[in-house]
Amino acid sequence: MDLFLIEKKTNTTDKNELANLVTSLAETIAQAGGSPVEFFFGEQLQIVYGVSEANSKIILEAGLTKAGIPYDDVSPVRIIGATIDEVRERASEANYLVEWDLPAELTMDTYLQRKKEKSPLYANVPETTFLRTYVREDMVKCLCLYDAPDDDAVKRAREAVSTPIDRLTKIGNINND
Repeated sequence: MDLFLIEKKTNTTDKNELANLVTSLAETIAQAGGSPVEFFFGEQLQIVYGVSEANSKIILEAGLTKAGIPYDDVSPVRIIGATIDEVRERASEANYLVEWDLPAELTMDTYLQRKKEKSPLYANVPETTFLRTYVREDMVKCLCLYDAPDDDAVKRAREAVSTPIDRLTKIGNINND
């Protein structure tokens, strides 16, 4: 199966409604033959991000449409820094999301080489733990997840690896935002 990122803006911050949305997304993904990996929220619970294994983007989108779940985007992604099993076991450790709109000239091979070279530099900011990145296969953007005490610690970690931040979001979830 391939890995996909589903992005959906929410119309509520009500935790019961958001829990129902995640349940609906997970059920829809499973009905489409997929397997949910993780869900997290950004922008004060206004965006839900779902990562899922699925057989194809078309089947996943068709399942969401059939279930009446509008979405903003479904994109194939590659996970870096963790395995899917590790994410399923430890997804709740992430508390910060960094989105980086990738430069048009950056290729996946160049990105992966850069990541390999720069990742050891995270050790210079020990209070921040890089957990994983989801890189869109179309190289439009990547989403990097961290465990950090505050925004400034994430910013220092990004500076240590000489990588910009286009959007920084404290991740909320429906259990403890």
